[in-house]
Formats: sequence, C-alpha cells, structure tokens
Amino acid sequence: MAKLSIVVPCYNEQETIPLFYPAVEKVVRQMPVETEYWFVNDGSSDQTLAELRKLHDQDPERVHYVSFSRNFGKEAGLYAGLEAATGDYVVVMDADLQDPPEYLPEMYQEISSGEYDCVGMRRTDRKGEAKFKSFLSNQFYNVINKISDTKIVPGARDYRMMTRQMVDAVLSLKEYNRFSKGIFNWVGFKTKYLPYKNVERVAGTTDWSTWKLFKYAIDGITDFSEAPLSMATWIGGFSAFAAAIGIIAVIVRHFVAPSGSAFGWASLVCIMLFIGGVQLFCLGIVGRYIGKIYMQAKKRPIYIVKEKK
Repeated sequence: MAKLSIVVPCYNEQETIPLFYPAVEKVVRQMPVETEYWFVNDGSSDQTLAELRKLHDQDPERVHYVSFSRNFGKEAGLYAGLEAATGDYVVVMDADLQDPPEYLPEMYQEISSGEYDCVGMRRTDRKGEAKFKSFLSNQFYNVINKISDTKIVPGARDYRMMTRQMVDAVLSLKEYNRFSKGIFNWVGFKTKYLPYKNVERVAGTTDWSTWKLFKYAIDGITDFSEAPLSMATWIGGFSAFAAAIGIIAVIVRHFVAPSGSAFGWASLVCIMLFIGGVQLFCLGIVGRYIGKIYMQAKKRPIYIVKEKK
C-alpha cells in the first residue's frame, strides 16, 4: 500500500488544528493509502505547539510534528515538512482548511495513475477576500508571467500532491530565499491543476497582511526574474540619454538665442532630485539582488529545530 505524507505548516493555528485533523482524517480513512502527518510549528506565539503535542499523544505512530526555535516563515516550514515526510506521495496543506480535504481522493486518483507527477489546486475566484488584495494578486501573476521564464498558474495554491521524485527534486534546491510556487514549476515534472472555489478560514485570523503579501510577491519576482536589473539598466540609460539631449539643447540655445537670465534654481533642483531618485531606485534594485546573494553566501540553515516527534 502506498504511503501518503500530509505536510502542514502552522503559525498561530491553535484554533484550527483541532478542526483540521478530524476533517482530513474523515477523508483519508476512506482512501487506499497509509498516512502520516507532519505538522511544522513555525515559532507560534499561541498554544499551537500544545495542540500538536495532544495530537501526537493521541496517535504517536502517524502524527508527528517539528517545532522551530523561532519564526522562520512559511517557506521554511514547508521545506522542513518536505524533508521530514517519508511517503511515496506528499501533499502540502494549510491548517485553516482553506485547502478542502474532500479533493484529496481525486488528487490521489490522478497522481497514482502515473500520468502526472503533481496534482495542484487552483482557485477560480477570490470570494470573501478584500478586493484590493485580489487586485494585487492578479497583477502579480500578470507581471511575473511576463518577465519570468518560470510560469506560475494564476490562482495556484501551495495545496498540491507530489510524487517522491518531485519532492526530492524540490529538496535538492538549497537556496535560502525560497519562493515555493516558483520552485514547484521550475523543477519541471508534469502537473495537473484542479479548479475550486475559494474557501474561507474555519477559525482564527490570517497572518498574511497586504504588506506581507506584497513583500512575498517582490521576493518571487526577484527570485525568478532578472527583469528588474534590466529595467534599472534601461532607466539609467534613458536618464543619461535625456541628460545628453538637455546639455545639447542648452548649448544650442546659448548660441542661437543668448540670454543673460538663468533657467532658475527651481528647475535645476527638480532635475537633480529626479536624477538622484532614479539612481537610488536603481541602487535599490541592485541592492535587493546583492542582499539575496549575501544571505545565500552566509550558508545559514533554512530553519532550526527545537523539538521534533
């Protein structure tokens, strides 16, 4: 019998874990698989770890957890769960039940046929989500798919079932700054996406604010595209060209229509501020990439485990 590992990154999910486990168990008990759970406590400040200990005590053979020494982020939690999983197939799910467990049998049926290496879920709407956040999300997919060779399916979730071969390929990428949606596609392998309507959290509140999602999107763009660096080069080139044209115009004006009056300090200050702003903007882009190189060169661990059972 095939073994299915269920990886669940958790951050302040004390209210959802008692609801998540029975909901998933109700589904997987009817599937022809042996199952194991790997919950990853990402430095939660509530009673998440206590809830995970309770689950482990109830079923120590199948329910396991990894608890970090501090908060390392969802990407680190996902990576730790994939490292711990031992199944022939591995599925990644959120603890808030926004990833409907009832799709697990269909996902398993598709992937066990051998035709696909990965079966993921794709949201077809964003009902219940703030319109501004939905707008930013849609624009992110539009932008990254235009400037990156690694294409990301709009609405794709981390909720996906993968073969052991694909999981091993994902784990072989040891980069410190991780953007899993891009990594899942970058490693290749044949993937099928199942559509579903958006589901709201069963309890608790999300930790993903609009600002955090924006920063996450910037990480995704800089991790999988060099377009921002090219943009900085083009902006710098355009500014230099415009400055050269301006110098020529000033010289020509001096000889064609000489005037004793100056152009004015206000216009000069505006030009200086514009050029300075362009330079700082381009330096910021370059600095973003250098910062990632710096963090990677340190070779710090992606996460540190405090407790594991």
